[in-house]
Amino acid sequence: MSNAAGSVWEHAAATPEAAALRAGEDVWSYARLRDVSAAFGGELRARGVRVGDRVLLVAPTVPEFVVAYLGAHVVGAVVITMNTMATAPEIDYVVEDSGAVLLVAWHRATQAAQRVADDRGLPLRIVEPGAVAGGSEGIDSPVDRDRDETAVLLYTSGTTGRPKGVELTVANLLDTAHILVDELRLTAEDRFGTGLPLFHVFGQAVCLNAGLAAGCSISLLSPFEPVAMLEMIRRDRLSCVAGVPTMWNAMLHAADDFGPDGFASLRLALSGGASLPGAVIRAFSERFGCSILEGYGLTESTAASTFNCLAMEQRVGSVGVPLAGTTVEIRDPLGSVVPIGQVGEVWLRGPGVMKGYWKRPDATATDLVDGWLKTGDPGRLDEDGYLAIVDRAKDMIIRGGYNVYPREVEEVLYQHPDIVEVAVIGVPDEKYGEEVAAVIAARPGAAIDPAELRVWAKEQLSAYKVPHLVRFVDALPKGATGKILKRELDWDALDTATS
Repeated sequence: MSNAAGSVWEHAAATPEAAALRAGEDVWSYARLRDVSAAFGGELRARGVRVGDRVLLVAPTVPEFVVAYLGAHVVGAVVITMNTMATAPEIDYVVEDSGAVLLVAWHRATQAAQRVADDRGLPLRIVEPGAVAGGSEGIDSPVDRDRDETAVLLYTSGTTGRPKGVELTVANLLDTAHILVDELRLTAEDRFGTGLPLFHVFGQAVCLNAGLAAGCSISLLSPFEPVAMLEMIRRDRLSCVAGVPTMWNAMLHAADDFGPDGFASLRLALSGGASLPGAVIRAFSERFGCSILEGYGLTESTAASTFNCLAMEQRVGSVGVPLAGTTVEIRDPLGSVVPIGQVGEVWLRGPGVMKGYWKRPDATATDLVDGWLKTGDPGRLDEDGYLAIVDRAKDMIIRGGYNVYPREVEEVLYQHPDIVEVAVIGVPDEKYGEEVAAVIAARPGAAIDPAELRVWAKEQLSAYKVPHLVRFVDALPKGATGKILKRELDWDALDTATS
């Protein structure tokens, strides 16, 4: 069956009482997950949602996210998932760009979605705990879709311009899930767990879809809190967990009452989203008796391209080797392959590579060349095929595993009447990996209070995108063309009195 929800139907038929989802004391069997998802899909169909229609989902990492996500797939809709911190302007842009016909929002994350729905005259389905759809006939089985049809639309800003919708196909989701099941050696006996956001491609493609494909149980935590995550690992006897570097670091710092004895079942820890320091990997192994394995991927590659797989030597500082079916090449600016060990741009080809950008043929043609995805990330391959990312896409900031694109933040800050020039940069931070910082040249005579500026910015930006560090200068450095030269900004040398 070619549908992202198909595996749930298969496991529900074979092992109906097996645990599919866990959230604290609440356990959902595969039969229950199938039945509630079928009912939700039936409601969407009754509301007029048809194959190919776009449905926007705003929900945290809770079982009800999974129900709404699967229910939309069941009817063949294209699912758009967004951060629960998204503001009304951010949601409105995605709704307009995608042509979404319905908004679905968790009951504690409705304010921004409600505003957009009201302004645009669109229906809003509020999801309460349980997510049981009432008054609609459930769907017997998921719609059988063509493998090259778009299944999800995930918006990402890239390094320039407004956010673009990444089209991931049915094949992208299914093939990536099955490849990960093989690479991670997942079986129905495994107990997967995560505190990652399921609206993000990592949580969605690596945790949710792969876990359901294997028939695992998946323990969900929202919001992430280090002690709660450690307690969940121990309580649910998890065998596999996934997170980003800030999560692993937070767990290490909160682990005084936890040790290897309580984590005997844990065999696999997965990390992505940013580079993980070798010291954290070693400390985690000593504390919990389990190694953290790093991988690499982008939204445009369904989150997974390379991995430090179990069958090979683990190399700290490397993001592993290409997953099955994936090819990695390092190329120079002209597109020619560079010698082994030399740094260049990472190019990918394989089953996870996106279909393209939604209604962006020019951007698609730029980033997809003869089936190859140009990542923009500088990296190098060694003689054994291990990939190391030596930097990241120009200017992008990774704060706590979330991608922050400076231009998007700058465009908002430039709307402030007292800001003349601004450069948004990443500053190293022990907790988040990087913190979002803004260097601002204000209007002569204006006095901008950083705290008030942050409050103002939060009206238009998700909280994690708002600059938490602010410093002021008379003017920003510029090149001959007038372009601001961020590389010449020395954060430590700037006046700290304005932070």
